[in-house]
Amino acid sequence: GRSNCDQFGMGSSNENSVYGPVRNALDPERVPGGSSGGGAVSVQTDTCLLALGSDTGGSVRQPAAFCGIWGFKPTYGRISRHGLIAYGSSFDQIGMMGHNPADMAALLRVMEGPDEFDSTAALTQPPADTIPHPASIACFSETIGHRGLEAGIRDVTLGFMERLRAAGHTVDEVPFDPGGGDLLDYVIPAYYVLSTAEASSNLARYDGIRYGYRSPHARNLEETYLFSRTEGFSEEVKRRILLGTFVLSSGYYDAYYNKAQQVRAILRRRMLEVFNSYDLILMPASPTAPWRFGEKSDDPVAMYLSDIYTVLANLAGIPALAIPAGNHPENGLPVGVQLMAAPGMDENLLAFGGGL
Repeated sequence: GRSNCDQFGMGSSNENSVYGPVRNALDPERVPGGSSGGGAVSVQTDTCLLALGSDTGGSVRQPAAFCGIWGFKPTYGRISRHGLIAYGSSFDQIGMMGHNPADMAALLRVMEGPDEFDSTAALTQPPADTIPHPASIACFSETIGHRGLEAGIRDVTLGFMERLRAAGHTVDEVPFDPGGGDLLDYVIPAYYVLSTAEASSNLARYDGIRYGYRSPHARNLEETYLFSRTEGFSEEVKRRILLGTFVLSSGYYDAYYNKAQQVRAILRRRMLEVFNSYDLILMPASPTAPWRFGEKSDDPVAMYLSDIYTVLANLAGIPALAIPAGNHPENGLPVGVQLMAAPGMDENLLAFGGGL
């Protein structure tokens, strides 16, 4: 069946849906996460066994964490994007949510593989390597010590790290920026410059002529374009289209878009470097617990910052698994962590998660 989500997958709270918000079943006054909040709550309430969602910057893993279930984003290109409405084409990947990794691994086997309609879909077999047991796991010290991370989330994450150590795994805190800089603070700006630029291009097709909503109030061609896009897009979608058009415009392309591409290359290189020494990377799934409806609606930047830990996997194109790690010590709501693996290690990551 179909489930509710933020319009065009743009949002972290499911408040941007034309069908109204989805409510977290554990606390109806709080958001379920986004953009795939409907799918997360469907699994959370046992309405379905598994749910699909597009994961452009964490839209599967963050709602999974908020709802106390598992969420998985495959390696970029592992699953065909044919049929998916494009948001950010170099980030989009179809992810899944469920109650355990075994179910998601079975679904992955059905969905993966090449597709003549998507040239980015994988054409080669994944690596035969396995994740050893015990595993070596890196946790970036900046993610644990970040000023935006709630103390309760930090405590649960540290507790999860201790449980991994007790199970025999090696868990080391390593710097994300070996030079001692603030590389983590460039993650959100780079992601939102690039993803909105791609969105402004992808959503240009929704003009009331070929695709999407057509305004009944238009009296001529110009008004068809103007009214259809003004009435058909939510405020958040319009905000991102405008931002993306701005960074691609003459005079700002080099200052913003090209710089963001350079930052993305640096971030991806750093993530892949870590896998030369470690099997997995661990970090929180969200810096905060689920917030109350309306709490961040007037502050888009605060909403964007909720993606600081999830967008790294999309920037690098690597698989990431959101894991229920415990409950927030202050409000009792679910807290999730993420494990990320090297590109192509999807089944191995799910198998490792299933053994925890």
